[in-house]
Amino acid sequence: MDARVRTGLDSVRVNGLALPGAGRFGLLCNNAVTDRELTLALDLLLSLRNLRCERIFSPQHGFAGEKQDNMVESRDGSHPSSGIPIVSLYGRAREPEPEMLAGLDAIVIDLPDVGTRVYTFLATALLMLRAASRVGVPVWVLDRPNPINGIDREGPILAPGFTSFVGLAPVPLRHGLTVGEYCRFGREALQLDVELHVVPVEGWTRAAWFDETGLPWVLPSPNLPTLDSATVYPGGVLLEGVNLSEGRGTTRPFELWGAPWLDPILVGRAFTRQARAMGLEGFALRTVAFEPTFHKFVGETVRGFQVHVTDRSRFRSVATWIALFHAVRSAHGAEFAWRQPPYEYEHDRLPIDLLFGTDRIRLAFEAGAEAIEIARAAEAGMDGFEAAARPHLLYR
Repeated sequence: MDARVRTGLDSVRVNGLALPGAGRFGLLCNNAVTDRELTLALDLLLSLRNLRCERIFSPQHGFAGEKQDNMVESRDGSHPSSGIPIVSLYGRAREPEPEMLAGLDAIVIDLPDVGTRVYTFLATALLMLRAASRVGVPVWVLDRPNPINGIDREGPILAPGFTSFVGLAPVPLRHGLTVGEYCRFGREALQLDVELHVVPVEGWTRAAWFDETGLPWVLPSPNLPTLDSATVYPGGVLLEGVNLSEGRGTTRPFELWGAPWLDPILVGRAFTRQARAMGLEGFALRTVAFEPTFHKFVGETVRGFQVHVTDRSRFRSVATWIALFHAVRSAHGAEFAWRQPPYEYEHDRLPIDLLFGTDRIRLAFEAGAEAIEIARAAEAGMDGFEAAARPHLLYR
């Protein structure tokens, strides 16, 4: 492995971590965060002198990453070997309450991310920052690389009025930030008065993908098992907002997609026309059939496609799925539909609007706009975001 890239946790293993007061800290993490030697973050931090972990906070999917689906809550509990209390932030509360932070000298955050705004771990991190700001507890973020690189970004940008648990900070759908950079940007965007320290990644360049870092890939949650799934996820996650399977209940979630009523021949023809007009490259579609073991269409034969990324430097996931949705709508008309609420604790707004972070894209579809026009509209405001994010970047 390439020893030049070290996560924030790897740096702590070498250099230790100085926290204020008596070193009593709360740790926001899950079992997917490890150092280069696959030592769990909790175990490594427990081995450090002058620190005492008082509380563990777990994000969506549970501390062990065992919960498969959205809106499947985790209960509070205790760590099996250390006995440290585990407080679920995807259960009765998603933002820590003041009493949950009582008696702590600091918060330490070490979370995996997959580079897409709707992945809720970073929303949980920002909610932790907000809670810490209210009680005056400083926060340390142990940074990690953006696995799908820190240069490429894809819209749309979260619009005012569309904040939710799948989007708290005004960043693009594919944001191009590390965990630490996201927290720095979010602290300013949400106007949080919180002391924030980032232990940076060493040796990482923004153009690097995760498989170029030499770090071990540990699946961050059950339905993002590989870097391939993270690569398609910025657009593939939009399947959660429509009546198409996103491949949950298979071994290739977000790469496989379809529906029992879908005609791959008709959709393939319509999509080929769109893809050529839009200049979409870097992938191939393979016709498939699959039977989900849970989630949408469980036990039914689903007809659709697998998206194979052949050149990730040219692949644009969001534009590709905009074109795919357009093709399904063209081929099947009213059979293609927006999924109805609830979605991630939102009971009024359409899931697709929460996922895009705006209703402009849905309204453009409904007005009959061409896919190329919709994809262009999705990129609106990107230059402004680039300028706003620049002061918060740690790796140039």
